[in-house]
Amino acid sequence: MISLPLVYTVLALVAYVTAFWYLLSHLISKNDTNQWFFGVVLGLGLVLHGAVLYNDMLTPAGINYDVFNLVSFTSGLMLLLSALFSTYRPVSAMNLLGIPVAATGLILGFAFSKNKQLIESSSIYLDIHIILSLSAYAILLMATIQAVILWFQNRELKNKQKRRIWVSLLPSFQAMETLLFDMLIAGFALLTVALGFGFFTIENFFGQHLAHKTAFSIVSWFIYGSLLIGHYKFGWRGQKAIRFTIMGFFLLALGFIGSKFVLEMILGR
Repeated sequence: MISLPLVYTVLALVAYVTAFWYLLSHLISKNDTNQWFFGVVLGLGLVLHGAVLYNDMLTPAGINYDVFNLVSFTSGLMLLLSALFSTYRPVSAMNLLGIPVAATGLILGFAFSKNKQLIESSSIYLDIHIILSLSAYAILLMATIQAVILWFQNRELKNKQKRRIWVSLLPSFQAMETLLFDMLIAGFALLTVALGFGFFTIENFFGQHLAHKTAFSIVSWFIYGSLLIGHYKFGWRGQKAIRFTIMGFFLLALGFIGSKFVLEMILGR
């Protein structure tokens, strides 16, 4: 018998694929997109994505924070935020990357999540810490994707290869860079608050195997903080901003996803 989560997963993927090709075809043809149609289809995909996560994460034994569930949750939240950004910023093309990322996260979460990392009960402060952390990761993931796009865009513009289709779909380099720092400010602020909540709410720090995550998160926090200070005080931008953004998220992902993957999949903890 076909399970309901499988049906939700398939329908969500259909919605994601439909939204992706609709947006891509209209951007290539330079026709205006029907925002209501695109929003409804993408929203349907996100709702179904959420239904799958609800089934996988909220179990009778407690909340399942398996690494693949967190990948699915973060990728879905990232797409949601990307869609919200595109309602008032000229960054609809970013959804062409956000949709495949969310679809991949959904597949990984549905196919590989296991009931290992369960939290039976928690304080409201720990819940806030988790929500803030995941929101920070989602926004900083968006900023990293933005930085990668900027790197390619800058390379193409320097080589005067403006005929490539994807380059013509993007706003100006300056507008894209401004959006990058908007995302970095929002993500850095959420990461700051999340770390603060974590220091006050997480007990038995080393016993919960959180030392790796916290250490990498703090180093990443310093990298993002240095970049923002350098940008507003010394005018750092361009390639330096791109490198700092990618390096900061690499360390953040290594601490958050990497340490959980090693502990759960390799060490079996």
